[in-house]
Amino acid sequence: MDHKQTTYAIKAIDKFDTNTLPTIAVIAESGNEMGDMDKDLESNDTSVPFSHYKDPENSLEDETDLESNADTKGIHGLLKSGLKTLDTGSEGGLPGSRKVSFHSDVGSHSQPNSRKVSQNTDAGGFVQPMQYLHPVYSGIPLAPNYRRISSQPFAYYAEHPPSRKSSAEVFYYPPAQHLPRPSQHGKVSVFSIGNASDTGTIGGDFAESVPQLEHYRISVFDNQRPTLYQLREDDLRAAEQNTPTGPPTELFADELYDDVEEGKEKSTSVTTSGLKFGWIQGVLVRCLLNIFGVMLFLRLSWVTGQAGIGLATVIIALSGIVTSITTMSMSAICTNGEVKGGGAYYMISRSLGPEFGGSIGVVFALANAIAAAMYVVGFAETVRDIMWENDAYITGDSINEVRIIGLATCCLCLGIVLIGMEWEAKAQLVLLAILTIAIINFFVGTFIPPDDEKKWKGVVGYNDETFSTNFIPHFTEENSFFSVFAIFFPAATGVLAGANISGDLKDPQTAIPKGTFLAVLLTSLVYITMVWSIGGCIVLTAVGELLSPEMGVDPVTNATIIPTVDIVQQCEAFNQSCESGLLEDTGMVGVASAWRPLILAGIFSATLSSALASMVGAPKVFQALAKDKLFPFIHVFAKGYGPSGEPKRAYFLCFGICLAMVCVGSLDLIAPIISNFFLMAYAMINFSCFDASVANSPGFRPGFKYYNKWLSLLGSLLCIAVMFLINWWAALVTFMIVAGLYFYVFRTKPEVNWGSSTQANAYRDALKTTLKLINVDDHVKNYRPQILVLTGYPRNRANLVDFAASITKKQSLLICGHVFQGDFEEHMTRVRSMSAYRWFESKKVKAFYSSVCAPTFRIGVQVLLQAVGVGKLRPNTVLLGYKNDWQKAEPREVLDYFNVIQDAFDLKYSVGILRSVGGFDRNKVPDDLLDLDNPELFESDEELDDDDDEALDATDKDTTKESNSTSNNSNERNIRKVKTNNMRLKRLNTLDEGMENLAFEEAQTNADNIRSTPALPDRQTVNFKDKHYGTIDVWWLYDDGGLTLLLPFILHQRKQWKHAKLRVFCQCTKKGDITEDQTRMASLLAKFRIEYSELTVVTELNKKPQLTTYREFESLVHQWRVKPGEFQEDYPWKIADTDLIEHKQKTYKNLRIREKLLEHSKDASLIVMTLPVPRKTSCPAGLYMGWLEILTKGLPPTLLLRGNQESVLTYYS
Repeated sequence: MDHKQTTYAIKAIDKFDTNTLPTIAVIAESGNEMGDMDKDLESNDTSVPFSHYKDPENSLEDETDLESNADTKGIHGLLKSGLKTLDTGSEGGLPGSRKVSFHSDVGSHSQPNSRKVSQNTDAGGFVQPMQYLHPVYSGIPLAPNYRRISSQPFAYYAEHPPSRKSSAEVFYYPPAQHLPRPSQHGKVSVFSIGNASDTGTIGGDFAESVPQLEHYRISVFDNQRPTLYQLREDDLRAAEQNTPTGPPTELFADELYDDVEEGKEKSTSVTTSGLKFGWIQGVLVRCLLNIFGVMLFLRLSWVTGQAGIGLATVIIALSGIVTSITTMSMSAICTNGEVKGGGAYYMISRSLGPEFGGSIGVVFALANAIAAAMYVVGFAETVRDIMWENDAYITGDSINEVRIIGLATCCLCLGIVLIGMEWEAKAQLVLLAILTIAIINFFVGTFIPPDDEKKWKGVVGYNDETFSTNFIPHFTEENSFFSVFAIFFPAATGVLAGANISGDLKDPQTAIPKGTFLAVLLTSLVYITMVWSIGGCIVLTAVGELLSPEMGVDPVTNATIIPTVDIVQQCEAFNQSCESGLLEDTGMVGVASAWRPLILAGIFSATLSSALASMVGAPKVFQALAKDKLFPFIHVFAKGYGPSGEPKRAYFLCFGICLAMVCVGSLDLIAPIISNFFLMAYAMINFSCFDASVANSPGFRPGFKYYNKWLSLLGSLLCIAVMFLINWWAALVTFMIVAGLYFYVFRTKPEVNWGSSTQANAYRDALKTTLKLINVDDHVKNYRPQILVLTGYPRNRANLVDFAASITKKQSLLICGHVFQGDFEEHMTRVRSMSAYRWFESKKVKAFYSSVCAPTFRIGVQVLLQAVGVGKLRPNTVLLGYKNDWQKAEPREVLDYFNVIQDAFDLKYSVGILRSVGGFDRNKVPDDLLDLDNPELFESDEELDDDDDEALDATDKDTTKESNSTSNNSNERNIRKVKTNNMRLKRLNTLDEGMENLAFEEAQTNADNIRSTPALPDRQTVNFKDKHYGTIDVWWLYDDGGLTLLLPFILHQRKQWKHAKLRVFCQCTKKGDITEDQTRMASLLAKFRIEYSELTVVTELNKKPQLTTYREFESLVHQWRVKPGEFQEDYPWKIADTDLIEHKQKTYKNLRIREKLLEHSKDASLIVMTLPVPRKTSCPAGLYMGWLEILTKGLPPTLLLRGNQESVLTYYS
């Protein structure tokens, strides 16, 4: 293809008017379309002199100046110049201009980021300056994150026209005063060549952001990703883009900006953070020191003697299995997200929820504090023995000396931990080195041939006889396998030492599994190896030190007795008890070692390191517990000090607990206590992993894959079983403590949301049950009234919600429907509000809330009726509040209300309409004025309710007085009018079509000439949450399936209504035999098992009503009559005379029911009556509302109820 020179012309209006902005179009003068740039870049490059205008404020005086000074003058000079054409085919073009290539999308292989420009744009358009358009420049690599736009002509506008289109829009050139801001309109760029890494935006879209870690934190108040509102609202995006918050956005400005910044000194802010440990120093070392605790040197030889080598190995293996399974579960939990401070408590609480977490947290913190006391007591026992060996005494009493030494040791440990974690960590490393040397010293000593002194104490060296004897158990009378296990197991509890300081680890997710597993493996191997070494070279009992040297001489031969394996165990032969050996001396490890002082150093190292670890771990756990504020009065211990947030207050708390337990003074009494506490914590860790796995939540994605949910469950059951086998009553006490704490947290319901597996299980169970319910066939015996109550915002009509909740409480479904009337954008922030549930919770109402936005009330209710609910959990009954203002409201509102009832019947819903004195509107939360998600709305809800109730009562009284006064005045006017006109009131069926009854122009009743309706008592506003006495009168006039009878029976079972008596009223049949009708109804109620206090058969309902009642009704519907010149097609809510004639008998019957209601039920606490069903086409809204008004006016709270004509009661079993 021969590419011809392309010429562009910019056509402008000859005369520039500042009020009329010109329209300029870029068109192709050549006959051919633009060619491909990749074939001949130079020949087809088009130079457009827009991008080089440095000062947009400058203007050109005339056309000549433009041609000579095009590189320095402004764009508005070009507009004023009236320039007709520009030849852009030359190499140079205008001085200072830049080349811009535009390509055609038609006819050839265009470059991927090209755009087609309209060739016939006589309508005009204007090109944004090139630094704002960001097109492809000749010879510059193409931007990968461009955005194509459609080929519409460029247009100039003074302001941006409102639009939400993103791709098919014209370019807008901003007025001159806006030019310095290059990003006035974010949609004008053909291609984006900005650096997304610099600004955090993508593809030139200033609202978008790249994925960042900060966006995925659970609690973050800044650096949030843009909301959908920010992404979609043009005005907001324009405001953000106009804000100069970053580097320049002109073409090549990034490179220039970087060059400038390189020469500047950049300030670096140094953030001071606490000391963080790696997996070796933070987890491995602590776990090793905690597991190699006091048991290693002071109780392992005793365990070997009692259980034998075989069962001692089983004890160690069982402990290792329990801790290994727990470690696997713990690894799965801690690799499922970022782990903060609190160790086991944090993991359990975030996995199982605050109830389990809070209860276990208290027990676990207490267990660690008591464990510190156990290690201190072990240290004190060793120091006491050394002192006594050297004839040094404090009091001479064994327990008292342990207490004194232990208290001093506690103070020393407290001082070390108060100095700081860094010093404590360094001390741990030194203690581990000493401990390692002591262990090596023991193994070396067992291979050194023992001297006579060691032999007399029971160390006889490795031999088959000793090994075989020690392999089997030798339990004393007071000990058993589980009692020995209870003594040893606290040694294995050190596996959580690293997890306890999870908040001080650099990478807890990696450090905890790696360090803990390696520690369990190493310690288990060392323990088992030492058991086999101890059992192979030390006898069970030995003489120990001889009381006198003569005892070591044979009295017959006067030769020195050589101690052998048999001789050293014959204590009776030397007239003394056995004081040494595995069963008698707990310090045999030191006797068998190469150099006993090293063993003593190892004991000091093991006990002090474990005590330090426990005194650090327990406060950390307690601090995390206090921060969560699950229990009262403990928040004072949440305060941290220093960069690492050291819990100094919690240190002193645990110090006090440790002192109290040290005063017990016995290691064997303390060990079983903490065994149950630790086992309970382990059981909960395992159960946490199992529960999270079973919940199958997408959020449970542990990085540690080597776990099994069934193995975790086995570990949990194993821990519980071991608890009871060790000490059943201690296990029960532990369970009672945990259960008490659990139920406390459960009842207080702390305001925390941790995304626990309990929440995931609740959803899973609900979903599973709901799906299962679909396959359950409906049966009349299982019928439940599932109510959709049209409350609007529930708090506005709290009384209506309370009434509906009293029906469905703990038995069936209740959904509060709310229709926002108006435009969707006006209410879109409220439609999905969850604030109603906070109100439900504060009022202890078990209900759901569903809201929709619709143009009218009827359309919104139609949506609710069709869409609300899921599966079988769908409402079958609609409950409305009575429209008290129907006489004054807009007729179309009344028509909507009437049509809602019709729509509900069309969809086979049961319908209930509740009328109460004063209505239900509280008007405390207007939809269009209040942010429904404002939590402050509910802080003083109770006080507001009380105040509003009082105000409402006062208002009702004033309204009643005013209404009575108005009614009396109107009656007087009507009486005068009747006398003046001397007109006899006509009956409804005698009026001609379109004629008005002038006697009821004021819609009032002549009270003097005709006997008036009996005066009704003043009604007070009824609160349906209060207890009610009196009677519930059920007017079951028509067979609707039994709902009119079932709902009052359900209400009668509730505590608010159980003191009221249930009375049933029914109408007599056509036969008129009252006795027979009463017997028939009594039999039916007996079969339905409905208890009632009184049954009344109402007669004479088919007679004509009294003239007073009739006139009262006519006054109600007078203004709803079709007037002369009106047509019902235009006013469908109005009543034609034909409607009155057609429904004459039904109107009379409703009026008679009104009279019977006043006769029997004017003093009832609640009236439940069958709702009249309107004909679908022939009953106008005005007539139906008149029926409802006459049936309920001036009566106690009345529920008009109609079932869907399907049975809800049965007498079959």
